[in-house]
Amino acid sequence: MYDFVTIFFTGMLISFLGTLPLGTLNVSAMQLSVQENTRNAVKFALGVALVEIIYVRISLKGMNWVMEHQTVFRVLEWITVLLFIVLAISSFRTARKKEGDQKNIVLKNNLDRFLLGFTMSAINPVQIPFWFIWSTYLLSNKFLLPKELHFNIYTAGIGIGTLIALAFFIFAGKWIITRLKASHRAINMVVGFVFLLSAGIQLYRLLTSGGEVK
Repeated sequence: MYDFVTIFFTGMLISFLGTLPLGTLNVSAMQLSVQENTRNAVKFALGVALVEIIYVRISLKGMNWVMEHQTVFRVLEWITVLLFIVLAISSFRTARKKEGDQKNIVLKNNLDRFLLGFTMSAINPVQIPFWFIWSTYLLSNKFLLPKELHFNIYTAGIGIGTLIALAFFIFAGKWIITRLKASHRAINMVVGFVFLLSAGIQLYRLLTSGGEVK
């Protein structure tokens, strides 16, 4: 039971933190809550979360194949270290930039808000490598096991984490528009340090394992 709770909250935390930095999807959810209504914003968030879950399952299916080919998995672990470092640098660079007003013209349409969230999230396939990286990290450190039940709990946590983060934008409304811009740098700095710490842990584990393929 403890393992299941840990897996659930790990997926939820990663998804929550990954959704916090200002981007097209969370800003769109916030704008819908302000310019239209909470109901439409929630429908939009559900569409976004559904695609997130689908992409996570796609990445996990790929991980099943990788786990069966341990040499490939070992190479992927080293690539994960490099990608964590790149993501950390990217987050630190973003933190240094001044964020301008983000006006989302995509919202100016009559498409059902659930379908809008689904579509906008679907055309952002960067989620697949994002979850591929994190899943590799969790599997290699035994936080996550290649079992269907573990994958289901992990995926459920990710879906909930995405919804909680988007709800943060939706229900805070206008207050958060000015508040988050002030703390945009801090959020990206925290995310950057998380990536950097993860890279360090992964690198240490690889170096101390003696290069053996388990």
